Amino acid sequence: MLIDWFTVGAQALNFIILVWLMKRFLYKPILEAIDAREKRIAAALADADAKKAEAQRERDDFQHRTDEFERQRASLLDQATKDAEAERHRLLEEARQAADALGARRQEALLGDARRLNQALVRRTQQEVIAIARRALADLATASLEERIAEVFGRRLRGLDGPAKERIGRALAAGTGPVLVRSAFKLPAEQRAAIQSAVNETFAADIALQFETVPDLVGGIELSANGQKVAWSVADYLGSLQKAVNELTQPQSQPQAQPQSQSMVEPGGP
Repeated sequence: MLIDWFTVGAQALNFIILVWLMKRFLYKPILEAIDAREKRIAAALADADAKKAEAQRERDDFQHRTDEFERQRASLLDQATKDAEAERHRLLEEARQAADALGARRQEALLGDARRLNQALVRRTQQEVIAIARRALADLATASLEERIAEVFGRRLRGLDGPAKERIGRALAAGTGPVLVRSAFKLPAEQRAAIQSAVNETFAADIALQFETVPDLVGGIELSANGQKVAWSVADYLGSLQKAVNELTQPQSQPQAQPQSQSMVEPGGP
């Protein structure tokens, strides 16, 4: 079989022209369209990844802010709880202190009332005892109560001995002015002279006396010099009565008041 090289050449040329035409007008636009589409897809994917990353960042930021808010909320709630507890304790402490102060004031007021009542009872008892003694002496003898008190005080001075007499003697010797003699009533000249004689006789010296009337002594006489004194009063005989009154008017937890006696020595009878 003979080969027609002209036909083969023409067909080859036609094939080459066809390939060139297809490449020029078919494959290249298709490839360009495919490349453009791939680029658009790649750009869309990249944009989607960017948006996804942005969304993830926003989500992480929101989660972080949410966690921070929760921490702040828990911290504020804990602090508010502590502050409320501290305020509760402070208010309770203030209420307790106020209650204690009120109770102390009430207790002090009650004790003050009891002391005033006790003092009033003692003073009234002394006055009543003096009144009774004055009426009894007026009925039984011609001597007045004041005369008997001055007489008993003179015997008290003459009866001093031992340390009491030494203390009073030293105080009288150390004094530079007159010795003070106080009484609840004005002493007549006769009683003053009797007391002056008793002092001079007791301490073997001529001692100047200054007499003074002090109603608070309530039926008593006292001699004082340089902080030392010797005294006699009706109050000396009211010790047991005052103790009984104190037991009735004062709380059991409070110490009992001592009898109000001005004497330097033990009380004695007339």
